[in-house]
Amino acid sequence: MSFQPVIPLSGLGGWSFLQRTKERQEASFSQTPLLQRDTAYFRETIGKITTAEELVNDRRLLRVAIGAFGLQDALDSRALLRQVIEGGTEDPRSLANRFSDKRFLSLAKGFAHLAKGADPASAPRDLVDKVITAYTQREFQIAVGNQNETMRFALALQSDLPELVESYGSDRARWFALLGNPPLRKVFETTLGLPKEFGMLDIDEQLKRMTRLVQNRFGTSDLKEIANSGVLEDLTKRFMIMSQLQEMQSGLSSANVALQLLQSIQR
Repeated sequence: MSFQPVIPLSGLGGWSFLQRTKERQEASFSQTPLLQRDTAYFRETIGKITTAEELVNDRRLLRVAIGAFGLQDALDSRALLRQVIEGGTEDPRSLANRFSDKRFLSLAKGFAHLAKGADPASAPRDLVDKVITAYTQREFQIAVGNQNETMRFALALQSDLPELVESYGSDRARWFALLGNPPLRKVFETTLGLPKEFGMLDIDEQLKRMTRLVQNRFGTSDLKEIANSGVLEDLTKRFMIMSQLQEMQSGLSSANVALQLLQSIQR
């Protein structure tokens, strides 16, 4: 039987418990047989891969490679993934650069040495360790999400936002990258109570409104400051509270619909 994260409570109580036990639980999770086999296979095999085609044709290898970037749902889109990697990131017109979902851009950057075929020795020295660490972390988040999706997003926020901040040189670029990262975007939209229609606005208008709301709520809209201060914890807690409030409102709405249906039947 695989290890299942322990989350005895929902809301802030459950989040506090998960934070206290996360290191121990994640360590236990990393020892599960399937995860051990997959990461060992990646470590043994990736050094022999010279092209994007070879990578996408090895499903087991690909699962770890894209899972490290949060793209596990794209596993069956092999042709697309190949194009993303082969197109590279230098050309502004490349597929990775044109995608609104910036996780694909991160994937292309991570495996840039495979863009046009290369000697495996040209890969970054820390690539294997980084991919395995990120894959293990994200698989743990998925396991948590199977029990409580809100906590999965909260974990992703605390791991992904600091990484995003370090990947871009300006705050404006960081914000555009955040808006192009579906999990992070969801956290901020939920935290700020933004409606679904918000995503229909022009991207520059989205940026303008979101940064203003973040500034008003947390006293800063500088993502570097948010990611490396106590603001991140405040942001996470508010996300938990707003998510729980949305769930309660949804439950009340469902109950009202059920009540109306029952009343109509009894008439």
